Amino acid sequence: MSPNSFDVPVSSIQNLIFDLGGVILDLSVDHTLESFSRLSGLDKQRIEEIYAAEHGFVAYEKGQMSDDEFRDFIRDTFSITASDEEIDECWNAMLRGIPSVKLELLTRLRDSFRVFLLSNTNAIHLRHINGFILSRVSVATDLDHYFDRAYYSHTMGMRKPDAEIFEQVLADNSLRPHETLFLDDYAVNIEGAKSVGIKTVHVTSPSLILEYFHA
Repeated sequence: MSPNSFDVPVSSIQNLIFDLGGVILDLSVDHTLESFSRLSGLDKQRIEEIYAAEHGFVAYEKGQMSDDEFRDFIRDTFSITASDEEIDECWNAMLRGIPSVKLELLTRLRDSFRVFLLSNTNAIHLRHINGFILSRVSVATDLDHYFDRAYYSHTMGMRKPDAEIFEQVLADNSLRPHETLFLDDYAVNIEGAKSVGIKTVHVTSPSLILEYFHA
């Protein structure tokens, strides 16, 4: 079922763990950086530097901030007086859509595999995905519909690439690492999965999963 150009043949796999952004969901962090640049008047490069350096973004992904606390963090970090709606619009700008062909692929894969989602995300993003983006391509009301189980960093209190988050997914579902394939677009997350023995595919282009599974 897998092309010879990939190191991990699908025939050796029983369980699939998908990342969300950049794998299933089209993602462009640049759109959020540009939006915050326009809102704050700061140069986009400066916005990017702050985004990379500020721990608050990671803390929010770990569920260590409420939505209101995160919005206040944004106001303080970028020295703006924007409304909640303006902040949410900028923050959600990176979420570009879900191709229906990928949802069709997930549905088909569940006939042959146990299929899971493991995403570093946050409450504002997940509400926007389930409440707006998904509704444009599916009758499902949330992403969980497409998976045997979906895991989100902000509800787990941990995030990729830390080994503990992979270990919890394995333990919760009695998965054997060598029978499990993890697909993610970030190399550091791939290394995190490898550290606990999970097989991996580094998703280097949005179409790669379609090529891999011959969709």
